Amino acid sequence: MTETPEVSIKTIGILGGTGKEGKGLAYRWSKAGYSIIIGSRTFEKAVVAAEEIRNLLGGEAAVTGMENSEAARLSDIVVLTVPFNAHVPMLESLKDALQGKILIDVTVPLVPPKVAKVQMPPEGSAAMQAQQILGEGVQVVAAFQNISYENLLTHEDVDCDVLVAGTGKSARSMVIKLVEDAGLIGWDAGPIENSVVVEGLTSVLIGINKQYGVEASGIRITGVNRQAAS
Repeated sequence: MTETPEVSIKTIGILGGTGKEGKGLAYRWSKAGYSIIIGSRTFEKAVVAAEEIRNLLGGEAAVTGMENSEAARLSDIVVLTVPFNAHVPMLESLKDALQGKILIDVTVPLVPPKVAKVQMPPEGSAAMQAQQILGEGVQVVAAFQNISYENLLTHEDVDCDVLVAGTGKSARSMVIKLVEDAGLIGWDAGPIENSVVVEGLTSVLIGINKQYGVEASGIRITGVNRQAAS
């Protein structure tokens, strides 16, 4: 696969960005100075979500709402935050708009009602499923699966790390930079095949939340100088 040339990221498109995780990421990146496009199947929902983020940031943030296809087309890098049951149809509908871009896939293959049980698709993971659908013209990177929206929509530091697994070292490096700009520490977790572990951890964390009566358990990498992550 030919790696996407490194680009200057100014605009981030968050598809399915009207959900809680999408809003949390939009909030974090907007605070860091990026222009954000919230994507949705309906223009009206996208506009409302964008206004919510602007209000959280005092009304000055560069956050706009558009339909998903337009958001994908106009963004330097694209983030997909949709429930697993919408994953395949969303990717198939946006395949052309995503060509030549890096896609950060935040999707986790949760299958209700047993969301605390790891249940991977035949392709191996949601990110691998995305790569198969989109083809070699898109570099898919899995990230942010293990960070709850409660941790993102806060002014406080987040005591959780982000594992980044995906197609191409340069693509992973760009995503790790975005993780850092969101106020977190990102770790290069290797090729896209390793996204199986990253995504599976989400079900483990959901189970921990339920067993111990918490809302936002997470992971941290230990035994390494944390400065090495940057």
